[in-house]
Amino acid sequence: MLWIKSLHIIFMVTWFSALFYLPRLFVYHAACDDQPGNERFKVMERKLYRGIMTPSAVLTIFFGTWLWLGYGFAGDWLYAKLALVGVLVIYHFYCGKYVAAFKNDNNQHGHVFYRWFNEFPVLILFAVVILVVVKPDLF
Repeated sequence: MLWIKSLHIIFMVTWFSALFYLPRLFVYHAACDDQPGNERFKVMERKLYRGIMTPSAVLTIFFGTWLWLGYGFAGDWLYAKLALVGVLVIYHFYCGKYVAAFKNDNNQHGHVFYRWFNEFPVLILFAVVILVVVKPDLF
């Protein structure tokens, strides 16, 4: 099971790296005012979302589920973590929505919005790591 745990952590780190970087690309893309730069950001966002972020999310969840089934974890901390992972999946899909909006030249937000949007996964990461390491009784 240590191999499975290692793979879960590796893909989680990869997923979070993309979750941190893609919204940062949105910040720069929203501020971009030239066509070559706009097209370059579209390619970068698409490749990051489809080639790295989504496969990493799927593999993180896959290996996390395997761990859960293998170890039979239970407790308040796990249910809180799973709820946060669910929120993170929703955030992931919102990132995909914004990738599509930029692709279709239909972005409705400015760079300041994306600067705030970029901070959300940091909060989730803090909470998830604390839950997993401390395993507090919440209820």
